[in-house]
Amino acid sequence: MTDQLDLNLLRVFDALLRDGSVTAAAERLHLSIPATSRALGRLRRAMGDPILVRAGRGLAPTPFALRTAPRVRSLLEEAASLVSTGFSLAALERTFTIRINDGVAATLATAAAEATAAAAPGVTLRFVAEGSETAEALRDGSVDLDIGVGGHPAPDIRTAALYRERLVAAVRADSTLGRHRRPTLAQLCEHPHVSASRRGLARGPLDDVLDAAGLRRHVAAVVPTAAVAVLVIASSPYVGLLPQRLAEQYAGPLGLRWFPVPVDLPELEVRLSWHARLDADPAQRWLRETIRGALR
Repeated sequence: MTDQLDLNLLRVFDALLRDGSVTAAAERLHLSIPATSRALGRLRRAMGDPILVRAGRGLAPTPFALRTAPRVRSLLEEAASLVSTGFSLAALERTFTIRINDGVAATLATAAAEATAAAAPGVTLRFVAEGSETAEALRDGSVDLDIGVGGHPAPDIRTAALYRERLVAAVRADSTLGRHRRPTLAQLCEHPHVSASRRGLARGPLDDVLDAAGLRRHVAAVVPTAAVAVLVIASSPYVGLLPQRLAEQYAGPLGLRWFPVPVDLPELEVRLSWHARLDADPAQRWLRETIRGALR
């Protein structure tokens, strides 16, 4: 007869995928090693997959197991929220995966991690870079929260505005451009620029304004992220556009000067997104509030 999956077996599956070891999973679950090994056998029969296979001296998850792990973790979290009668931050042990824009991460990650650790030392915040910003990762549980520009227009995705951001210009403090309190567009164009674009684009909203004014800038370098642009600006004569929060936080440590761009560029709205099934989950609700508080 085919083995049936239950929550206890799913907990074993989750522990095996987290630890990659029958011994470590047994310790995590407070089970004996033989009991955990038998549970792995039942999982293999129920799922029709080896789950873990020998790789050198250790075990490696199969592709099926890697695809299935986020959904299993999500199911376990849902089940825990249904039966939970009390909620203790001090006792909470959980890893939250947060997909985040790198420019936002550079200004938010430290404050969010410190605020989280102070109240819930057993919690780990796992920040992952943006890649495909679809809602599927929120749906299947591989991402718990998404923080970035814009939101996900889908009925099962919840979003909340975190803050609005504007772009400012930044240069190294010893740059001749930095001597001007409010440089003009023409003065900005006298210096080479670094552009931050995940898609590798050299043009942006500023170029449309420059075209209308009969001006043109020279983009000498295009880098994939705002965080890389900060480092390039700090070690070169280039000028670049950065989110103001990023410029404010790193101007002093990196020896930069920043100033408003003398045109009205579109503001960016940074939003927090999560799946509806976690809307009432007490741990995630607390984390969302903690992230909002870290921005104050």
